[in-house]
Amino acid sequence: SVFLVDHAWTFRAQQARQQLCRLPGLLHRMAGLMGIPFHGELPDDGTLQQVLHEMWKYSQTYQLSQGTAEEKVPVWYIMDEFGSRIQHSDQPSFAAAPLFYMPQQIAYTVLWPLRDLETGDEVTRDYAYGEMDRLIRKCVLLPWVPAELLDVSCFTPEPPDEHYQAILAENKEKLPIAINPPVYAKDKVFKVFTDIQQVLNNLTHPRFVFTDNEGEADILYNFSHFKDYRKLSEERPEVMVNQFPCENLLTVKDCLASIARRAGGPDGPRWLPRTFNLQTELPQFISCFQQRDRRGEDNHWICKPWNLARSLDTHITNNLNSIIRQRESSPKVVCKYIEEPVLLQREDAGAVKFDVRYVVLLRSARPLRLYCYDVFWLRFSNRAFSLDDLDDYEKHFTVMNYAPGVALKQVHCEDFIPLFEKQYPEYPWTAVQESIFKAFAELFQVATSKPAPLGICDYPSSRAIYAIDLMLKWDTSNDGKRIMQPQILEVNFNPDCDRACKYHPTFFNDVFSTLFLDETDNCHVTRLV
Repeated sequence: SVFLVDHAWTFRAQQARQQLCRLPGLLHRMAGLMGIPFHGELPDDGTLQQVLHEMWKYSQTYQLSQGTAEEKVPVWYIMDEFGSRIQHSDQPSFAAAPLFYMPQQIAYTVLWPLRDLETGDEVTRDYAYGEMDRLIRKCVLLPWVPAELLDVSCFTPEPPDEHYQAILAENKEKLPIAINPPVYAKDKVFKVFTDIQQVLNNLTHPRFVFTDNEGEADILYNFSHFKDYRKLSEERPEVMVNQFPCENLLTVKDCLASIARRAGGPDGPRWLPRTFNLQTELPQFISCFQQRDRRGEDNHWICKPWNLARSLDTHITNNLNSIIRQRESSPKVVCKYIEEPVLLQREDAGAVKFDVRYVVLLRSARPLRLYCYDVFWLRFSNRAFSLDDLDDYEKHFTVMNYAPGVALKQVHCEDFIPLFEKQYPEYPWTAVQESIFKAFAELFQVATSKPAPLGICDYPSSRAIYAIDLMLKWDTSNDGKRIMQPQILEVNFNPDCDRACKYHPTFFNDVFSTLFLDETDNCHVTRLV
């Protein structure tokens, strides 16, 4: 007895509101399916909000394993009236799983019995299927079986060493052997092998020439992640590479939160939003959420996949059920949403959110030598900020250059500084930037403070550039003053340097000169550590 169950609604989370508003009859059907009273012909906003809140008790998810990054964003679906009525049981009579039927390009749910059943026996399934740990089961079932976890500590100490060993194994990265730092002739011309078009088009420094032969290169400047450092260190220790072993500790969001706890204890440092790994710290997060709720504190959070860029599959919510369910789609962290960001007044839009991108250059891990490029980049939201319409992309997000048909506001940093200081005369940009650089220095100090794989590997032939995205939030200092506190959002490996090259043609000459020649005199860089 194998049954197929239809899917009534299939959606991606960020399009749910739009579809409920636009697709005839959908909101009506969903309200009926969820038992939400519905008056009159036309749905009202109250019904819409209730459906958006309740849908996390009914939604299931799957992901396509191929296609573009956009196509791989998890898909959510709600089964038809029959499928949605199947209740939870710890001893289920049936199991259910989504099946994608290629000829029709349609997904169904397959439902099959787990034991022989009599007429009249109830069809049930396990909503926390596969979860054996009692506490985690309790957490996963919270949307349907409310419970308080206030007795669970919300402290999240740094994970044990084994956690980092497992990440190294999973990444299939082979650590280098110890080598002596190579020494080069003062006037040596370096042969560069790269697959990055921006480097090929913009690196014009006389001491670097390009080669198509990887075997004769002095510098490997690759776009994709390098894995076998061991072989490189044994066979060609003098060859320099544009990445560090174990740098994923910075560039993957759950690792970034883990190592940052070395600077700020279990809650993390002041320069990183409070972050929980939903795979491993779900009980602590729920406890924290419920404690904040009880104290009447703001409870807006942002769910982000560990390793997708461009704000894909990223959701802002104050709905605990939604956050718990997000964990089922792909590995995620949940970070405290910045409820009081420093805003910038735009003539055309009002007071909007903005984020700042700095490019940092890591010359060596031990001793730590870190530089920052002197130009920074800005991105703005397109609508005035307020803590509502949480699925309004142009109000809450700043990444506009990938969204089709969306205006992209560009302001250069030399124009931004006077604008900023005119709005905030008590906060000179030099002082704000000093606190930003202090946060960068602390981050890299903790990232390199332990040997690999617990920290970034101090391979003498490694160099790297990273882009750090940050926002500013209003905070109170220890002596009660109102301050602008930098909040590091993410660290990006091999960032898109299109804007940098367009407006600052010497960008890659400066980067290569700093990283590979140790010459910074005429470069637009500042030494941080």
